[in-house]
Amino acid sequence: MGASTPPSSFSCEIRIAEAKNMDLVQPSDAVFVRLYLSAGNSNQKIQLNTRELPSPSSSGLRWNESFSLECTGSEDSMKSLSQASVVFELRTRSRSSILGPIGRRSKVVGRAEVPWKTVLESPGMEVETWARMAPPSRRRLSEDGKPPSVRIAMRLRAADMADVDERKRTREARLKKTEECECDGCGLGFCSREDYDVFALAAAFEAF
Repeated sequence: MGASTPPSSFSCEIRIAEAKNMDLVQPSDAVFVRLYLSAGNSNQKIQLNTRELPSPSSSGLRWNESFSLECTGSEDSMKSLSQASVVFELRTRSRSSILGPIGRRSKVVGRAEVPWKTVLESPGMEVETWARMAPPSRRRLSEDGKPPSVRIAMRLRAADMADVDERKRTREARLKKTEECECDGCGLGFCSREDYDVFALAAAFEAF
């Protein structure tokens, strides 16, 4: 089955559920997942982070968090999205360091990419899978160790245009008051006009 092209306005949902095989994580570390999403035809990436959790215990490591994005754009930008991937990074951060904030910079434990094409070719345009995080070359697993994995879900849905228009008007009204962003009506602090081609309306975080 060939990959379909997303509609000009659609919702994108990405869920980060849980992680396993965390042998590379130190007991003193906090753990989170960072996502990078393509911002349309530009080379820019939108960065999103889950909340940080303590090092995993016998009860496991569970976020159960989702990112919901309402997207709109031209036909070319939609085709560009269908050729892009979402990058997932499993990261750790020391919860205490004698070096202060410098010592608390996060480190990559593993990295995985999931192409949007995989989602577009899936029944119902949704997938759920364990993404295996490839460790950086400098970080070695034990001989019998398994690479860390994160269970993720991705879904695309055509947007309800009446709802989209209402949210856009609300954000435009708020933007006039706050002037927090230079996007055309998105009301977000991390966008630029280049981002507007696809991620024009919102990037709202919510917990499941």
